[in-house]
Amino acid sequence: MLQDIIEVQTKENYRLYLKFEDGNAGIIDISQVIDFIGIFEPLKDLSYFKTVKINPEWGTIYWENGADLDPDVLYSVITGKPIPNFQIQ
Repeated sequence: MLQDIIEVQTKENYRLYLKFEDGNAGIIDISQVIDFIGIFEPLKDLSYFKTVKINPEWGTIYWENGADLDPDVLYSVITGKPIPNFQIQ
């Protein structure tokens, strides 16, 4: 897949609108994708959650505490397309 996230907007609760470089876009409920433990624990605070940013070098979203999410997983959730099965040969 390897589609970079080019836009993020916070919505109510733990939902984010994401747009990818190929034009696919949608809303994802992050609370359904992660557990708020470890590096993700600060995201339970909605005011902190809303500080989400795009890292254009990585093509994904992140928070200042170092938490980030795999753009392929987010793309798969939004589009319904399976994540490719990469194998080293």
